Amino acid sequence: MKRKLALHLLLFLLTLVTTTIAGAEWRYGKAYFLGPEGFSLTAGIPMKDFLGGLAFSLAFLGFLTVHEFGHYLTARYYKVRVSLPYYIPVWLGVTAGIGTMGAFIKIKERIFSRKEYFDIGIAGPLAGFVVAVGVLCYGFTHLPPPDYIFSIHPEYQLYGSQYANYVYNQPGQMALGNNLLFWALETWLADPALVPNQYEVMHYPFLFAGFLGLFFTALNLLPIGQLDGGHILYGMLGYERFVKLSPILFTAFIFYAGLGFLPLEQGWDASWWHWAGYALYLVIIFRPLFPDMTRGLYLAAGVLAGQAAVELYWPEVSGYNGWLVFGLILSRFMGVFHPPSPDEQPLSQGRNLLGWFAVLLFVLCFSPAPFIIN
Repeated sequence: MKRKLALHLLLFLLTLVTTTIAGAEWRYGKAYFLGPEGFSLTAGIPMKDFLGGLAFSLAFLGFLTVHEFGHYLTARYYKVRVSLPYYIPVWLGVTAGIGTMGAFIKIKERIFSRKEYFDIGIAGPLAGFVVAVGVLCYGFTHLPPPDYIFSIHPEYQLYGSQYANYVYNQPGQMALGNNLLFWALETWLADPALVPNQYEVMHYPFLFAGFLGLFFTALNLLPIGQLDGGHILYGMLGYERFVKLSPILFTAFIFYAGLGFLPLEQGWDASWWHWAGYALYLVIIFRPLFPDMTRGLYLAAGVLAGQAAVELYWPEVSGYNGWLVFGLILSRFMGVFHPPSPDEQPLSQGRNLLGWFAVLLFVLCFSPAPFIIN
């Protein structure tokens, strides 16, 4: 028991360190461990900057921890054997990550009823959502003065307050997308003169942590498979209806994600490998949806043809290709379907209303294109 507790604590502390370094890298726009000759552990990070990264790590890990303990405590309430959260520290050595791949709890026995699946599934997103909104409220009401950005990008001072008209026309610039709740809180709470450009939000640790909180809340609330949203929708619909609806929702998700991915403007000689690779991807992710390969091939061909038709007739329409990676994870590792439970009794009216509230939260938190790179 003590060894298990030590492992959980060690993973948390490592994740605290990696997210703090990542938070400092984003906040100050530096890659601390990259020297003239590439990656170097000896380059180091100043203690002042490390402490500055705590604003992001504590806010984001606060969201993550509350989310996971929402699941954990609800599972314990139903006497379901469950592990403490396993945190996943991941630091890439460059300003390209957030220091973690999240956290998860391990359910160690079968869950008995739709009600238990629903309650355990919804507890995490609801608890984490409260923290994410609190972090954003604080961030929007405590914005630094406009010249704060010059301390990170001193080269912007050349253009003064009009820097946005000159500095974002280079390729490789990353911006955060938007969602309804982030936009609403910004509109209601923030001084418009202090609101950062969407290309600079990651330098504001509380806004960045809050945005990621909403992003991961929406990601978990996708009503597919064994995501939290899948548990919620399964609880509301039951096994028979959910097992029919989940593959449809997954197919719609992939259809949107792949829009704009096909190189219709290029000749076949230059792009055949692109088409072939994407077709293979579709076959791989749709194969688990059916007991035989034929129907998976038909669905892959239909989605490919449909996306090509949309791009041909409406070339300005584009999805978010980054979701294709998550689609692969869903299909091959997490699963698009949901296991049945011994007790299939319907939920109460109150729980069904709470489920529709979770759907509303998904709509408010979901960013169709969360991370935009020019």
